[in-house]
Amino acid sequence: MTPHNHSPREGSSRFSCRSCWFAAPGLLWMGVFFLVPLGLVFAVSFASRGSYGGIVWEFTSANYIDLLHPLYGKILGQSLWYATLTTVICFALGFPLAYVIARSPARWQPIWLLLVMLPFWTNFLVRTYEWMILLRHDGLLNRALMAMGIMDVPLELLYTPTAVVVGLVYGYLPFMVLPIYVAVERLDPLLVDAAWDLYASSWAVLTRVVLPLTKPGIVGGCILVFIPAVGSFITPDLLGGARSMMIGNLIQHEFLVVRDWPMGSAVSFVLMAIVMAAVMGYYRNASGERVLDRR
Repeated sequence: MTPHNHSPREGSSRFSCRSCWFAAPGLLWMGVFFLVPLGLVFAVSFASRGSYGGIVWEFTSANYIDLLHPLYGKILGQSLWYATLTTVICFALGFPLAYVIARSPARWQPIWLLLVMLPFWTNFLVRTYEWMILLRHDGLLNRALMAMGIMDVPLELLYTPTAVVVGLVYGYLPFMVLPIYVAVERLDPLLVDAAWDLYASSWAVLTRVVLPLTKPGIVGGCILVFIPAVGSFITPDLLGGARSMMIGNLIQHEFLVVRDWPMGSAVSFVLMAIVMAAVMGYYRNASGERVLDRR
């Protein structure tokens, strides 16, 4: 009897079929609990609001046209600004911290990572209320400043844009630290040592060696921070008040207060489209850079 010779093409086809069956439960879950509700929300965004807050299934594009009002544009611009500023500050704080953790002795790294993830052990809402206690007019921070003689009158910290940014940075900083830590840990220290041996300056080592080689972790951290920050509603609602409304607060207001579900659905899809366009634009640019590097 002669053994059967299987071609590599047949083996790859069998592996692809098995992988499809292996991924079937996850794909089914995503289809039922993500794509179907997403399609329903998309359909509602073209409906009309009823007299008492219900949904009238009459096709209209008025919800998207109303988003051209300057008020909605201001809220969207403010949300993008807060999210961008939060991402930049998280990167400025998170990159040095992640680098120090990755280059610390192996026995200390789990302890530092535990401290970074420690805030996740407490509910996000509770942590935000703690910041309200710290930043309010008679809070701990104002009391400490006045006790040390630095300030004579309390500072207006709560219900300000600064309080919103501080709360967002505090909430999403670990999402920046962890991906960068993984990228820095994979960075070969010999490459940095080689740059020093070639008499490169500190700035050159950072910009020519460290940052390019840790770019995947940096981008991953920026995405993980920017996306939830731009749609945040708890932090601006509790720390910023009505003067710091973000698009997440607008969606909450349309759904729960005004009971205008079609308008809330339209705002949600516009936000999702903006975020997806930014992420896809980056990945398209990154894939183009890989092609140029191969050439």
